[in-house]
Amino acid sequence: MSATAFRPLRRRALRAAATAACVLGVAAGAAYAGPSQRTLQARAYEHGAGVERNGERAARLYCEAARDGDADSAYALGWMFAMGRGIARDDARAAALFGRAAQSGHAQASAMLELLRSRVPELPDCLRPEIGPLAWGPPEPPALPAPDPDPQPDPFDQLPQWKQQVADLVNRVAPRFGVDPKLALSVIAVESNFDARAHSHKDARGLMQLVPETAERFNVKDAFDPLQNVRGGLAYLRFLLAYYRGDVVLAAAAYNAGEKAVDRHGGIPPYAETQAYVRKVLSLYRSERHPFDARYAPSPANPALR
Repeated sequence: MSATAFRPLRRRALRAAATAACVLGVAAGAAYAGPSQRTLQARAYEHGAGVERNGERAARLYCEAARDGDADSAYALGWMFAMGRGIARDDARAAALFGRAAQSGHAQASAMLELLRSRVPELPDCLRPEIGPLAWGPPEPPALPAPDPDPQPDPFDQLPQWKQQVADLVNRVAPRFGVDPKLALSVIAVESNFDARAHSHKDARGLMQLVPETAERFNVKDAFDPLQNVRGGLAYLRFLLAYYRGDVVLAAAAYNAGEKAVDRHGGIPPYAETQAYVRKVLSLYRSERHPFDARYAPSPANPALR
């Protein structure tokens, strides 16, 4: 007889055994506890009683209840495995579950276990404390964090073409200096609004508004050349971030007013221009901390800033 032809006979034998086991169960009286609430929920999902039929959810609920010692649930899950009802058929797991229920005095499980005595029992994964994923399907996906109720758009996400060219340059060069491109872009936006020809009344020049002393300090020959200007400004930011140990607030204040002014005042100098400058940079960068490489600068002269 082929395996295909054998399947209906096997199912009839199992159902007949289950019917006989019911009689034994009635005779056994109160040998085991009645079904738990979780078992009733699982049964509803197994049969589609009042809810949409869902074999995997039924199996999961049955297994949770079986893990807590519910013999009815162990028997029901064993039946699902034995019959391939809503989950993949697995006689080894069915035998293990019938055995678990039988140990609790479940007469029906004892009868079913007799039919599967040739199988080597194998507990489902859900009953093994060291294994997490369930045997009949992948684990539930992790819960996603609640979305920000008022997410702020990236200020550099959709720039006009002439500004995007500057952003592309910064994105390419900034990582070589260990500076977050968004911090550099925040400084550029506040300093020059992306104008490579910007020239202030204090003789600050180019995209990152380098004064002649700063340009010379960081080897910038032509402050109006976008690449040279950005490299000089990044080198200065790298120095300030190292000097102030990653404190973006102090680094921004020093970029505007100079590190000597920040050291002298022990923080943001009481200059309206510098205070407004720091607020603008932080509103774009949105972080007060930045990674730094201490090799590029000594500790601040003012111990309060170390």
